[in-house]
Amino acid sequence: MVARFVCVLCAIVLTASAASLSGQSPEAPVRVLVVTGGHGYPTSFYTLFEQPGLVWDHETTAESAYRRDLRPRYDVVVIYDLVEKGLSADARANLQAFAESGKGIVVLHHALCSNNDWDWYRDMVGARYLIAPQGGMPTSTYKGDETIPVAMGRPHPITRGITLTEVHDEVYKGMWFSPDVTVLMTTTHPLADPQLAWISPYQKSRVVAIQLGHGRETHTNPQYRALIRNAILWSAGRLQ
Repeated sequence: MVARFVCVLCAIVLTASAASLSGQSPEAPVRVLVVTGGHGYPTSFYTLFEQPGLVWDHETTAESAYRRDLRPRYDVVVIYDLVEKGLSADARANLQAFAESGKGIVVLHHALCSNNDWDWYRDMVGARYLIAPQGGMPTSTYKGDETIPVAMGRPHPITRGITLTEVHDEVYKGMWFSPDVTVLMTTTHPLADPQLAWISPYQKSRVVAIQLGHGRETHTNPQYRALIRNAILWSAGRLQ
């Protein structure tokens, strides 16, 4: 009983400390910036952020999203854009400063294809969908409207209580992955890479990447919605 009390107390202290570093109280909503652009998507995507404990703003291009210092305004950036290349130096600097300050980042679905000309982004995400051959690897592939079996990886707060076993979505295959990612969810689908969700080895921020997230059927799935909320809370230091 004493040991259990100590563990609970430690978790409370760690959560409070993380929130304190962001300038927010542990009870305050997590401030989220959602970045889209460069790829179509159904409006059901927005409902992912209409969940308890989150407040959010939306930018429709990466250039507008990263035009200023994000650190005082947000706790987490959710990236759901597709910028193939050419993000400005100022925009890159602001996103990198946000990550290097310890703020949270969640990268969803086609944002894995973004910034193929920016190796810092690849390393921050821990993976890259190759829009053209690179480094001896061929172009990655995708296939929509697939029924995808899902299995949980190692236990983690992000997947705690998640019982997602199957989803109808789009799969990616032939991506580059860092060998040091922490895999949270996997699939055996033959047209997909095994890794469906992972934590990046990037040391300066809590970065979560989730390959799933193409369409309405996924966005409205209660288990996927819980997964996204957990990923945001964990990347903000609110979930231990």
